[in-house]
Amino acid sequence: MKDEPEGANGEVLRARLEFALATARRASELILGYYQSESLAVESKRDTSPVTAADRGAEELIRKDIAREFPGDGVLGEELGETPSSNGFRWILDPVDGTKSFIHGVPLFGTLIGLEYKDRIVLGVCRFPALDEVVYATAGQGAWWQVGKAAARRAHVSKVDQLAEALFCVTTISGWERIGRYDAFEKIRSQAKLTRGWGDCYGHALVATGRAEVMVDPLMNPWDAAALVPIVQEAGGHFCDWSGRSSVMTPTAPSV
Repeated sequence: MKDEPEGANGEVLRARLEFALATARRASELILGYYQSESLAVESKRDTSPVTAADRGAEELIRKDIAREFPGDGVLGEELGETPSSNGFRWILDPVDGTKSFIHGVPLFGTLIGLEYKDRIVLGVCRFPALDEVVYATAGQGAWWQVGKAAARRAHVSKVDQLAEALFCVTTISGWERIGRYDAFEKIRSQAKLTRGWGDCYGHALVATGRAEVMVDPLMNPWDAAALVPIVQEAGGHFCDWSGRSSVMTPTAPSV
């Protein structure tokens, strides 16, 4: 158990960042034990989205680590619901963001760990288990990108500022149709230099590391977005909804 100073100061955030990076790596090891397995069982949730033992097992692992190290912190996870906070901190988890990619053996899925303090997202970790790559950030400390055992380097968004020269990433087209914004998709697609389906958290990480200019998920949950907010913003980009607001509680979120 760690002593908790008042407020989300630098020391508090550094301790939680080190923790989040370590527990994301531990979760990655568990997830990779199921990756590209012929015996992987896939279930459907109430919203028809898929879930696997890797999703549930990774979230259980992260939750146990949080309970041990920061017992006063709350948790909101995609698979296992919410545990209230007693100190203003709340972790927001998506153990396998991009489960459909994971199921199909495509390596563009990630583990998302976000941290909220009194309704403000102050920390985000996005680890790609199959790529051994991680992008992370804390408020006011910049965004960082590490591949394998190489030294972490600062992450910056692209300097391209014209849509005609931009790479535009999406997860699915059906999501745009479902919320009645297919016309918006076509408008962006027709004006962008290149459009690719490198979606879910991977598309947002591409924006944060300057490898793509625009990523739009037309429909997101808090656990899809929380870790990505500080990463994109600390890299110099914008993470917002259709109205330009930066909030993980809103249902849509483009990164630019």
